Amino acid sequence: MTSSDDLKRRREEEAKRIRSSLNRQRGVQHSSLKGGETAVAFVQESLCIGCDQCTIVCDDDAIEMYKMAMRSPLLNVESNQKAKIIRDACTGCRLCVLACPTDAITMIDR
Repeated sequence: MTSSDDLKRRREEEAKRIRSSLNRQRGVQHSSLKGGETAVAFVQESLCIGCDQCTIVCDDDAIEMYKMAMRSPLLNVESNQKAKIIRDACTGCRLCVLACPTDAITMIDR
């Protein structure tokens, strides 16, 4: 039978392996995205879930959250959040694109 220490060690090793794999994939994805001064982030509102991950990673304060009424007749929620890019402040670093869990943010030409 596996001891709890052995199980803990195996879980930590697996977590490191998964993190390493995700970092490699993110590096490949990051290098294939357009970015820099000639690009700006764009949010597709219908895909944005208002999770606030983009604002956490944005060092340029180029993303703000705004409230919007829900469009679904099934949910009775007064408002939900959506992300909005401030074009002049966006430096095209692409961090928000990588942080977005729903792929709602893309890079477009400025």
